[in-house]
Amino acid sequence: MDCLFCKIIKKEIPSYKIYEDDVVIAFLDIHPRSNGHTLIIPKKHFDDFTKLDSEVLLHINMVAKNIVTLLEERLHATGFCINTNYLDTQEIKHYHLHIVPSSKDKLKDVEEIYNILK
Repeated sequence: MDCLFCKIIKKEIPSYKIYEDDVVIAFLDIHPRSNGHTLIIPKKHFDDFTKLDSEVLLHINMVAKNIVTLLEERLHATGFCINTNYLDTQEIKHYHLHIVPSSKDKLKDVEEIYNILK
């Protein structure tokens, strides 16, 4: 399988990882829509949310709550858009949850945001 996200999980491709546990990894999007735009992906490959088991889906959402709190505290985000991929709508066919913070701050370099969050 030639999945970009699986390669990130295996550390074959670098990422701006802000969270990791046995089930998921969360990292900053390298083409962010806003400061702190984060992706949460399961370490096991699932094409989309219809393939996820309930435990993994619940875990991803619990991690999302923690990431939202981190982004509120460190980046002073004022709101969030949270969405997922669906098989035909995303280029990368590995389930992922986008957390896109709202902010009036000018878009900063991903590495600068990473240094604030780590």
